[in-house]
Formats: sequence, structure tokens, C-alpha cells
Amino acid sequence: MGNLSRHTSPINGNKTIVSKTTIKITPQKPFYRPIAKEIEVFEHAYKNKLPILLKGPTGTGKTRFVEYIAYKLEKKLITISCHEETSSTDLIGRYIIKGAETIWINGPLTKAVKEGAIIYLDEIAEARPDVIVAIHSLTDHRRELFIDKLGKNIKAHQDFILVASFNPGYQKGFKELKPSTRQRFIAISFQYPSPQVESEIIENETGIEEALAKKLVHIATKIRNLTELGLTETVSTRLLVDAAKLIHSGLPKRLSVKVAVVEPLTDDLEITNALTDLCDLMI
Repeated sequence: MGNLSRHTSPINGNKTIVSKTTIKITPQKPFYRPIAKEIEVFEHAYKNKLPILLKGPTGTGKTRFVEYIAYKLEKKLITISCHEETSSTDLIGRYIIKGAETIWINGPLTKAVKEGAIIYLDEIAEARPDVIVAIHSLTDHRRELFIDKLGKNIKAHQDFILVASFNPGYQKGFKELKPSTRQRFIAISFQYPSPQVESEIIENETGIEEALAKKLVHIATKIRNLTELGLTETVSTRLLVDAAKLIHSGLPKRLSVKVAVVEPLTDDLEITNALTDLCDLMI
């Protein structure tokens, strides 16, 4: 499969805005490095038409994995970034007034169901409860979408598959998926890769030398172990890649780490200063 990386990063593609939901269609080949048996699991789930839940911290490669799989299977991918305003209407569709008539416009979920695309609901727990209700009939033996405003059920195309992501650590005690929803999916866990693999990812993504990539990973490992800081999120592989890109383009190493790794983690000035001093000693 060549050099592949488990790192999620923004990639260019056509974007359309439906209400406050971003839809991304990504045709180009992503860069992905498999860690375990996740590709094999996905392919078998796809073959058996089973919905998939990707669990893990931010920046561990969930989105990049789906992009890679869509490319590998030669399937259209529609990615929806869920947030507290995302409603079932945004996903299913709505009536709009066009000239002197009222017409129905399909939403991204309806399009995916009809066309047989892979639909990826990123951070599904952030969406409103009616979104979860809307997808229930797509995640069991029925594989159909009910459009209440049209009063009809749409059977899913045989190639359709629903994929969702969820960050258990961030959403614990805040916005959790109900057991009845979680048990409608098979689940794949994503964690930060081993130091050696993470260094390889940074090198491949940015072109920096091996020694510097290892230093960045060492910094990340150190901060990830500082559980007493109470950080909501810790250093992701994505942040390390961002820092490496800045360094590779000529920004001083310590400044690159500060703006790409330390500052995104916290707004607490005391913690920021402490982490900055720690990083300066390590790079």
C-alpha cells in the first residue's frame, strides 16, 4: 500500500454549506498508515452493510482513515462535521421557495442513501438528538430513511454505508452516545500511534529530519503523561505535524512548538508558560 499515515489533516476539496453543516467530497488519494486491522475490519463491515463507529481522541486519524477507505473502495465520501446546531433537517432535506413554487431539496444524508455513498458523521455526539433518531432506521436491518416531510421511506442503495466518529474522552459526562445508539454500530478504537510510527508519520507528512521528528514525539509523550494538568485534550499527531510544517518552512523550532502545540492546548497562562518552558528544554 506504500507509505501511509494515520494522521488527520485538512485537505482541499469541493465544499458546500447546508445550513451550518459542512459537506466535503474528497476525490484525491489520502496519506494513511494502518496501525492494526482497521482496514480489514472496515472492509468486512462494508461487505456486511454494518454501520461503523470510530472512537478515539482528536487528531488520531479517524477522518483520514475514512478518506483513505473511500479512495480504496472507489466510493463517494460525504463528510458532515456535526455541531450543536446540526439538525435532522440539515441532513435529510427541506422545502425551499424558488420563484413562484416550493420545491424539495435533498440533504446530504438523503443523497448518500440514494446514491450509495459513504456518509461520515464526524463527532456525532455533538449533533442534536433528532439526528440520532433520524439515522436509527439506517443502522439496523431496515436500512431505510424516513422523510417525514414527504411521508415516505427510502431504501438505502446497496453500496450505502454510515460511518460516525466519537471522542469518548472529550464527551464523557457532557454529550455521550446512549447505549441503544452505540450498540447499533460496530466500533473501531483509535489511539495515538507508537513513538516510532508517529515519528514516521511526521517525517512523511512534512519532510523534516528523523531526529527532529523524534524530538517532537518525545515532547508529545511527555505532555500526554502530565495528567495532573487537567487538559481537556492533549497533544495530537495533527498538532505535531503542524509544528513540523512550520519548522520545515523556516520558523524557529521553539516558536513553532509554542504556537502549534502549546497554545492550542490551553488558555491558562500559568499552564502555557510551564509547557513552553518544558518544550524549550526538549527541542
